[in-house]
Amino acid sequence: MLKVGHLDQAEELYQELLKNASTDSDRALIYHQLGCLKDQQGKYSAAVKFYETSLEIKRKTLPENDASLAHTYGNIGLVYKNMGEYSKALECYEKSLKIKEISLPPTHPNLAISYSNIGLVYYNMGEYSK
Repeated sequence: MLKVGHLDQAEELYQELLKNASTDSDRALIYHQLGCLKDQQGKYSAAVKFYETSLEIKRKTLPENDASLAHTYGNIGLVYKNMGEYSKALECYEKSLKIKEISLPPTHPNLAISYSNIGLVYYNMGEYSK
């Protein structure tokens, strides 16, 4: 539903799934998806809240260097970048990169994505040398 633009229907479904979620893992995933949905709607503050709720649940149940934490930090960074809050975006992207450097091999393509995201934030801040 997200991919074809049925955002209201997707939100209804996610809210219903959330009511019936039986595990923290399920709740974290649903909150993450709600964050994606709100980001697509341009409701950035709500997106951050959903992503942070997902992150809070994950941090209770997963090791600090779990790759899924990096993904969530990266998505929060993207939302902050979209909001023009570059210092917050940079902080999230750097947390994501730190986890990826620990959990992934040094030539993994996701590291390149992290470096690119950080570079885009510096570009948007006008700090071209970084």
